[in-house]
Amino acid sequence: MVDISKVRAIDFHTHAEEGCGCHPDDGYDDLQRTMATYFRAAWEHPPTVQETAAHYREQNVAAVIFPVDAESYTGYRRYKNEEVAEIAAENSDILIPFASIDPHKGKMGVREARRLIEDFGIKGFKFHPTFQGFYPNDPIAYPMYEVLQEYGAIALFHTGQTGVGSGMRGGNAMRLKFSNPMYLDDVAVDFPDMPIVMAHPSFPWQEEALSVATHKPNVYIDMSGWSPKYFPEILVRYANTLLKHKMLFGSDWPMLTPERWLSDFEKIDIKDEVRPLILKENAAKLLKLS
Repeated sequence: MVDISKVRAIDFHTHAEEGCGCHPDDGYDDLQRTMATYFRAAWEHPPTVQETAAHYREQNVAAVIFPVDAESYTGYRRYKNEEVAEIAAENSDILIPFASIDPHKGKMGVREARRLIEDFGIKGFKFHPTFQGFYPNDPIAYPMYEVLQEYGAIALFHTGQTGVGSGMRGGNAMRLKFSNPMYLDDVAVDFPDMPIVMAHPSFPWQEEALSVATHKPNVYIDMSGWSPKYFPEILVRYANTLLKHKMLFGSDWPMLTPERWLSDFEKIDIKDEVRPLILKENAAKLLKLS
């Protein structure tokens, strides 16, 4: 269990990746390389979960970590949720396990979600509408949301543009329209007791994301995927005021490191009393760590 009194921040958005060569040659390595180019990431191969834990322990930052299951839409084999959860359990002082289940898996996915929560202590689930090929308000995903709401698990959704497929032929069939945050307004209405986190500054739909988060009590925003120095002015303004209790620090590791994000965050115009809320306190409350 993470001791929030000892860590300096909680990163709400880190990716668990299998190293290159640990999976069949299904094109996933090429996808990773183009994403690294998009983000100007410094690594040659993505770090393992154990390496991620070591890095975050060195930085004294706790991390929500998850794989992404997009098998149906992409054909890429997923990183097993159980394996990620087991490694996170070995590093429970620093890692907080989330899981990911392709919504197209239907009843099989629903059963898996329930088992992961009950047997592995999974606290939330990552959804990537563009990568998984679905609208968040599609009824296909609703049985999954029902399980999350029943257990109080968090639903974390990618929103806005993505580095996934960027620069690849046809964008590697990734359709940006699926990740418009306004579709989450329906989800927030239909599942009012399920915490929803919209990931990233939601370019080009930033105002839609702020509208949904302001209007719906169960909707939050993680500020991952962008260096804070590039944050839109309106996002900073809402973070300082109306949404100061609903904004969460997130890096998007390994594409963006926590130390870079935190360093750039120090340089933007965030009120002193708001900084600790964004860096740790809001996440600790949402994760029920405090």
